[in-house]
Amino acid sequence: MKKTLLLTLALLLSVTIFAQNRIAYISEHFDSEDFPTGWTFEGKGIDNWQIVKTHQAGGDPNEIKLYWKPSFEGVARLVSPAINLTDVTNMVVSFKAFLDNHNNGHKMGVATTSDNGATWNIAWEDYYSNDNQGQHSFVKVISTPDMGKENVKFCIFFDGNSGYMNGWYFDDIDIYTIDELNLGLMSVDMPEVIGTKDNEISFTTKNTGEESISSFTASFQIDDNEAVVETFECNVASLKTEQFSFQEKVDITPGTHKLTVSILSVNDKEDVKSDNVIETEINIAFGALQRKPMIEHFSSPTCAPCVLVNQAMALLTEEHHGQYTYTKFPLDYPTTGDPYYTDECRERKKYYSVAAAPTIFLNGDLYGNNAIVEQDFMTEYNIPAYIELKGAFNINENDSIININVDIMPFVNLYNKRLFVTVNEKTTTGNASYNGETEFHHIMMKMLPNHEGTTLNLTSGELQQFEFSYNMNETFVEELNDLEVAVWIQDYESFVIYNSNYLYEYTEHPYPVQNLKLADTDSTLLITWETPEQGSPIGYNIYINDTLVAENHNELTYSSSDINGLTVVRVVAIYENGKTSTSVIGNILIDRPTESISENITSLNIYPNPVNDRLYIETLTQTLTIEIYDVYGRIQDYKTTRLQDNVAIDVADLKSGIYFVKINTEKGNIVKRIIKN
Repeated sequence: MKKTLLLTLALLLSVTIFAQNRIAYISEHFDSEDFPTGWTFEGKGIDNWQIVKTHQAGGDPNEIKLYWKPSFEGVARLVSPAINLTDVTNMVVSFKAFLDNHNNGHKMGVATTSDNGATWNIAWEDYYSNDNQGQHSFVKVISTPDMGKENVKFCIFFDGNSGYMNGWYFDDIDIYTIDELNLGLMSVDMPEVIGTKDNEISFTTKNTGEESISSFTASFQIDDNEAVVETFECNVASLKTEQFSFQEKVDITPGTHKLTVSILSVNDKEDVKSDNVIETEINIAFGALQRKPMIEHFSSPTCAPCVLVNQAMALLTEEHHGQYTYTKFPLDYPTTGDPYYTDECRERKKYYSVAAAPTIFLNGDLYGNNAIVEQDFMTEYNIPAYIELKGAFNINENDSIININVDIMPFVNLYNKRLFVTVNEKTTTGNASYNGETEFHHIMMKMLPNHEGTTLNLTSGELQQFEFSYNMNETFVEELNDLEVAVWIQDYESFVIYNSNYLYEYTEHPYPVQNLKLADTDSTLLITWETPEQGSPIGYNIYINDTLVAENHNELTYSSSDINGLTVVRVVAIYENGKTSTSVIGNILIDRPTESISENITSLNIYPNPVNDRLYIETLTQTLTIEIYDVYGRIQDYKTTRLQDNVAIDVADLKSGIYFVKINTEKGNIVKRIIKN
């Protein structure tokens, strides 16, 4: 039940006539916290429908949920506004759904009415049970006796005993007539943060026409660079969805860029143009780190099915010691009375719309009611991370106050995220156990500062430090020497978790180095730094462009030759007992030609310099890409020239100052200094 967050631009449709014959009558995405105008509930379970801030169905938050409580048996309907279908013989109904089932089965389907609900005509229905857990995407052509009438309502209905499921989630409901020929872009399928090298541009399409698609031509463009165009041979049947990837992989410089994906033609013809272009931003990180998957486990000592899940999770974590972060939130059902079920557990349960115990989330994605399996865990573990989290905690034995220090080093710009901190007890025995278990693990005692976490704006390379204190006597802690502190950074709206970690236990904070400086001499890159503000490191690890070049280095300087272009340096302080600090990051643009093209320097001509509006580059060596950086190594412009040897770049929007132009050629790289007036 794993989901990946996609940078998706929804196709926001209204009652609109398109270039061919499609009419979109309804497009509802439940983006507001209020129920949309004109939508109603009929039949059983009227009070069971709710807008929730989740994206289990696969769309963007929010979505609508049919909850199992209060329990009912019969038909529950989510009913659309009435629309006029005069002269319409069939329609396309499309929506996303997610089933969180409990036991046994029930029916779900779509029906229509033209007499205000006195008669409902079933368009289609199917039977759903435990075998159908997870996400579903429905695209159906329907025709009922209500077609052709003026006052037609559609409904998604549930038919059965609500106690057999935990919840149905629905999103992105579209009702429209079918096109003659159309291949629409549904999403650009890129993670929110990616690295600089070998990036694959993927996208998802949907054939909303009657004609099958045998080929189409598409392009992608990064910023204002030349577009990459490719023709795809395919076989996409009517109303089918399919993902494609461009063959050409791209290297992208660090920073934030605009990515545009376009469909240019379909079956060598023009199709509906309204859904042919998606523009989105992509964030390119300065480097990558090892990810520690964050496990959030909602469980209960009064829940019989929780026992086997707890046992399986214990086996998984024993096999992956040091590779995960884990917090368990006790719940209050099926029986209340557990002292560890706190207000913060309740709020975290509400945040994820947890409906049953056990429920597990892996890196913010709903995993389900079963234990995480090895393959799924390793998939998450092997996804690179772009935020580093380190720190330590200690306990003042005189007053039972826990003191926590957290350091955050981002490798990418991320805004409006949240830092969450939980103090857990590793093993508890005082839970109100009615399921036969005698001890429980990773039990959450306190969220700091509270269940809402701490809002962050992260800038690449800028260290942020936080301190928290709390009197553990105000919790139900059993042993003060048996605590762990879990930290993670999360997008509060999408639930995506960027990285997590446990802090070092009962020890002093591993402070990072200070005043990292990088200097380019005639032949070497000189790296210097100062000792941390507190603590006594036993050595330092130095990384250049994510490669460990010096381990347990004992001096406060390091030099390296044969460095060219944009260079990212990280220095990590090493302490006794294997502790390490967060990285301190610096970057520099080295203005030095490589030996491979030193003989071609005289053939390179950059003019005018100083420059006002337009910069010209001429070289006998064919140019691949051109990048312009400021004196801090931040990219200001990027151009793919596609094997041109004479290039003009518009620099009118650059502020006055000194810049570096990095020219990547077939034989190597050249970096030149320019002045912008």
